[in-house]
This record gives sequence, C-alpha cells and structure tokens, in this order.
Amino acid sequence: MSHNLHSENVVPWQPSQRYPDPAIQILDQSFARYRINSAGVERIAHGFRWCEGPVWFGDGRYLLWSDIPNNRMLKWEEESGAVSVFRKPSDFANGNTRDRQGRLVSCEHGGRRVTRTEYDGSISVIADSFEGKRLNSPNDIVVKSDGSIWFTDPPFGLLGNYEGHVAKQELPMNVYRVDGKTGEMSVVESEVNRPNGLCFSPDESILYLVESGSTPRNIYAYDLAEGGKQLTRKRKFLDAGPGTPDGMRCDVDGNIWFGWGMGNADLDGVVIYNPDGRLIGRIALPERCANLCFGGSARNRLFMAASKSVYALYVNTQGVAGG
Repeated sequence: MSHNLHSENVVPWQPSQRYPDPAIQILDQSFARYRINSAGVERIAHGFRWCEGPVWFGDGRYLLWSDIPNNRMLKWEEESGAVSVFRKPSDFANGNTRDRQGRLVSCEHGGRRVTRTEYDGSISVIADSFEGKRLNSPNDIVVKSDGSIWFTDPPFGLLGNYEGHVAKQELPMNVYRVDGKTGEMSVVESEVNRPNGLCFSPDESILYLVESGSTPRNIYAYDLAEGGKQLTRKRKFLDAGPGTPDGMRCDVDGNIWFGWGMGNADLDGVVIYNPDGRLIGRIALPERCANLCFGGSARNRLFMAASKSVYALYVNTQGVAGG
C-alpha cells in the first residue's frame, strides 16, 4: 500500500496482520463504536522530513500535505496510490485547509503569510501583516462556515533555517480572524504562548486551541460571541501531561482527534478525547503525528501526517465539514 519517493529511506514498518488492529486502542468503552474491526492502520506514503497540514480534496480524490523542511507540498492519489510533488517551493508551507468554496488555504512560514490558491492555480495573499508589522510564521488554519479564516501565528518558522528563515519577531503570538466578506483582520486571542492547532466543534459554538509553549501543553476551549466573531469564556479543556498535542479535528459527535507524541514512543500517534475532556481512544503509530484530517468519499477516513510518513485509517464516524 505504501509508495516511496525515496526507496533508500524505507524503514521496516509492517501493518498488523490481524483484525482488529491492536494499534487502535479502546480506552473507554464509548470509543468502541468508532473502531471498525476489519480496518487497520495503513502507511500510504513514506520518505519525508516533517509532514504537516493534511487536507482532503474529494473532488479530485487526493490528499495534499506539507513536507516543511523540504519546502514542498505533496499529493497522494486515492485511486492509484501515486505520490507526487504538488508544489515546490512551497514557501515552507505548514497548515492547510479548504475554504467554503473549495480553494486551498495555506499557512506559509517562509513568506510569513496566509495564502489562497485560486481555481486557475494563481496564489492570492490573505494576510501577511497586521497593523503594519509582519506576521511571525502562520501555523495552523481553519475556515468557518461563514467564510471567516482563523489561524495561529507562533514564531516557529523564525527560529531557524530548517522550517523557514531566521528572522526577527515583530508581533505577539496572536490568533487571528480574517472576515470572509470584508477581509478585515482582527486578533481573537493574544495571551496564549505559542498557539498551535485549532478547530471548531461541530456546531461552531466552541473553538479549541493548543498552547504549545506551556509545560505541560494546554488545550483551551472558548465560546464564540459577537455573532461568532470573538472568543469568550476561555477555559482549560485539558492539559496534555507528557504529551505534545499539535493539530486536531472534530468528528460529527464532537470528539476531538489530536495529533500526539514526542519524547515517549508510547505516546506517538493520535489520541481521541470526548467533548467532556475524557480520553476515550488512541491510535498508536511508530512516529509522532503532527496533524490529521478526515477524507474519503464519506469523510470517514482519517489521514495522519506523522514525522516521515502519512498513515490512513477508516473509522466509524465522520469528520466535521470544513476541517
């Protein structure tokens, strides 16, 4: 099932030969209904440096993701399993999603900006500065049903020349909202240390946000106010203990699926928390998972961008639209 761009980089990873796949761990009985007993974890692509920002294009039946240090974006085709370079250079693109018109929206470390890829392939700049100062290195991004674009802006891409360019930080580590109609940009959160992954609950009444500059890492929840344009009632949804949550997505039942890992191999993979903040399931991978998305014709296939590989798993739920 796996396609290798660089065959010399292949490491011996083998899928489970039996069902149910022991990598899919039921930690609370409520998670049992989401595991398909005859579906296992598959590695669909391997041979990269740091995979991030997976996004599904159902109309073309392909997955795109970022390989940040290699300054490129990759494409995997569902029908053939072929992997190809979608964009290089990618300006060290990190997080990606689609807007509500189906266009690719990307966070770029190199250009310190958020861009949209138009239908003809041209690239438009959505945001590259705020109040006359350059953004840091936009990291992760979601688009709400009203067309507004929400993204985090930590400084990771400015800290070295591996995932961006060494540069001076000009702005605080904000979370921004860009109005889908007017393009007006506003700060919705300014007091989180290195804001990272973010996603909305299914009804868009709650925004979840990862704080990656705290020890342990915190995940905050906010209610939406002012017609869904501002955040209120900030609260700690959970702390990650020794884990390192990064990107995340909600399923239609409001469970949050987190990319997780680092430091301890026993933590590598994906963890699933229910809306009450209870850990209910885990997908063990041999690498840290940075980010994930749901795709496939029924949005029931989980794509996991791990360190050097991309994995996929059919699950008995669906990702929320717009993820």
